[in-house]
Amino acid sequence: MSRRAFLCSSARVLATATLVGGGITSARGADLGTVKQNLPDRSAQSPSSPVAIQRCDSYEPKVFRAALEKAFDLLGGIKPQVRDKTVTIKINLTGMEWKPVFGLAAQETYQTQPNTVAALCAILADAGARQIVVVENLYWDKPFEQVLTENGWEVAAIKSAGAQRVRFEDTRNRGAFPGYSRFKVPWGGFVYPAFDLNQRFEKTDVLISLAKLKQHVTAGITGAVKNSFGNAPTSIYGNKAPDESGLEHRTEMFHSGRKSVAEGHPAELDHGLPKRGEVRVPHIVADLFGARPAELNIVEGVRTIRGGEGWWNRGVALIEPKILLVGRNGVCTDAVSTAAMGFDPQAPHGQVPFPAHNHLRLLASVGVGTNDPKRIEILGLPLKDAVCPFQVPPSAPKPTA
Repeated sequence: MSRRAFLCSSARVLATATLVGGGITSARGADLGTVKQNLPDRSAQSPSSPVAIQRCDSYEPKVFRAALEKAFDLLGGIKPQVRDKTVTIKINLTGMEWKPVFGLAAQETYQTQPNTVAALCAILADAGARQIVVVENLYWDKPFEQVLTENGWEVAAIKSAGAQRVRFEDTRNRGAFPGYSRFKVPWGGFVYPAFDLNQRFEKTDVLISLAKLKQHVTAGITGAVKNSFGNAPTSIYGNKAPDESGLEHRTEMFHSGRKSVAEGHPAELDHGLPKRGEVRVPHIVADLFGARPAELNIVEGVRTIRGGEGWWNRGVALIEPKILLVGRNGVCTDAVSTAAMGFDPQAPHGQVPFPAHNHLRLLASVGVGTNDPKRIEILGLPLKDAVCPFQVPPSAPKPTA
């Protein structure tokens, strides 16, 4: 039995323990609230865009680059999209402490792996990208490159792979820009009508979401769409906001709703939703991605964790799907990614894997993209061959050994 088959099989056995022991739980039957806006359901008309799936066995640079290039080729190539353009890559470095799990560093399990960034930068440089900017919202008052170096990243190697066109920018505040850029939510928003973000999200030609294939305790799944949660600067939406030097997360404002955004920034709507993280977070995720969607979405699932998004979640376990998914529409990409995890991306609100609201369902309902895998063209590896269950279905027989 291969390592992938063993870990995917183990996921079926360990799933019940995760549900009981502090992992993903369901709010089925609970009052999830109803958004006051009377928005028409546009799910049936939501656009569909192809998603490419590739098998990728390791983070070895040549192996990962080959899989990523093949996925891009299946989608028609990226040279026309990035040539002579500024390309911004939003990575996923979740957590205020980057602790190892299962004897492996954060970058080897629940965060973006550095070799994936190097491979992507090399491809972009070869495709003629003029400038490549790697961004994330960090929680340290240190230069971005210093933080990465202190945590085992080879920054020089990434810059070299990107033909010295790569720079790193911390988007936790306005940074080097004179102010913020305002992005409106096209449908008016579920929780916020607009967001003020670091101007890099405006001053770029192409935004790429480089995400991990993971579950998430409040959002259900982590993917290209959930990755946009980190776009919101903590200087405006963090616990210490408004503060350009703020280094705390967004739990008081985004998760609990106990804190309001400062005057001068778009305030919350009178939305009528309960002030619970599992209800608020999916709606805010949908608003953020709708306000500034990524033009290219990459979900990496070479090695990851199941049962949560980081070391702080009880009951997480190592899993190796060894797949890579790429698409131009984030909702379509995440719908296929969710299906590859053994879940239903069209699941009703409050049903596994979504503790409360299904943000893919929300985005489909407002016409951002379809979350129906049957309407999405799958290129490369067939979806049935990519599936690596992150959790046993409720109807499946319980393991006897």
